[in-house]
Amino acid sequence: MSFGRFSRLLLGVALCAPVALGVVACGGGAEVKHATVKAGEMPSGGEWQGVYFSPLYGYLHIVADGKAVNGAWRTAAGDAFGELHGETDGNLMKYEWKERRIGAVGADAVKKGHGYFVYGIPKAGEAHEIKGEWGLGDNEAGNSWQAVKQKNMPPDIKSVQPDEYEGRVTGGGWDSGGDEKEGGDSDKPADDSN
Repeated sequence: MSFGRFSRLLLGVALCAPVALGVVACGGGAEVKHATVKAGEMPSGGEWQGVYFSPLYGYLHIVADGKAVNGAWRTAAGDAFGELHGETDGNLMKYEWKERRIGAVGADAVKKGHGYFVYGIPKAGEAHEIKGEWGLGDNEAGNSWQAVKQKNMPPDIKSVQPDEYEGRVTGGGWDSGGDEKEGGDSDKPADDSN
């Protein structure tokens, strides 16, 4: 083989290798992980609505309306918060989720995926729990998520969102010439009890 022919071959391999590696690294041929769980009957006394605690994922607040469920959580470290939307079938919930990293920008700021929970009561009189998995993108499995239902704690989805999220920042008056309430006295502080 001549040197010219060999160098063209090396050049071709060098140009094609990153493309081939990129397809493999990006999961071009990866198989989507589906959950292999089946719905069963909801345990006696069980209900999806409530607040569940996990040492890693913090408090997960779930609100149910028939089979439809909405939920939100803030990680125990406080560095991210997320929301989920899904449907229940007996003791099985399948959902889509989105999580935002607080203070992060760019591709790593928001992640999305799918997941599932199975509702259970280990023994009569013990705390209710949910066990399941979540996955990135189209995957609905791969990462474990277990949480214990809290007693006497009503769900409040907005409580896990940071103050800066979706217009929750309050205050003002500085750009409207004083008091934020119409007809108010600008020498008095605004009453925030409303």
